[in-house]
Amino acid sequence: MRFTKKSHACVRLEKDGRTLVIDPGGFSEEDAAAGADAILVTHEHADHFDESRLRTAMEANPAAQIWTLRAVAERITAAFPGRVHTVGHGDTFTAAGFDVQVHGELHAVIHPDIPRITNVGYLIDGGRVFHPGDALTVPDRPVQTLMLPVMAPWNKISEVIEYVREVKPQRAYDVHDALLTDLARPIYDRQIGALAGAEHLRLAPGAFADL
Repeated sequence: MRFTKKSHACVRLEKDGRTLVIDPGGFSEEDAAAGADAILVTHEHADHFDESRLRTAMEANPAAQIWTLRAVAERITAAFPGRVHTVGHGDTFTAAGFDVQVHGELHAVIHPDIPRITNVGYLIDGGRVFHPGDALTVPDRPVQTLMLPVMAPWNKISEVIEYVREVKPQRAYDVHDALLTDLARPIYDRQIGALAGAEHLRLAPGAFADL
């Protein structure tokens, strides 16, 4: 499986000539979802869900399909009848040849005065990859590679470190990092690398790794 980091929370997974894209949002490249056979969206926030990016990918590939939660599906189902699938915690499905399990139900707390929205995470191929979206969801099975939301309005570095400790992945790659400046990255790299208990890795947008 090849993992390509796109900007912010978006990742591309490729296997056997097929491509799965997760969270091609407004902070990601315009072509973040281009060439996708399947697209997964964790929640409705604009940095994870950008309708124009989804439409472009879906129109370019008439066989492409989307799996997402109800709040997103309701906004795009009419444009692509039969190609948008609504999922929730506990669901399993196959997308572009990847086995996917859905974990989690709610977005992390941003502030007590802000109502929480729904959010789901996606466990790929039995735990080879887990993308939690905007939550610190712990799957009920081992995770090899964790997509780690390293910087967000709803978290702090101690929570990020404890999250990695709880999930216990073999490795954690930074995602959700558009708000993290280059000046601050060495601090995060040092603290997470020293304290989280897993290999901590970071890729520049467009770079890839084979998992």
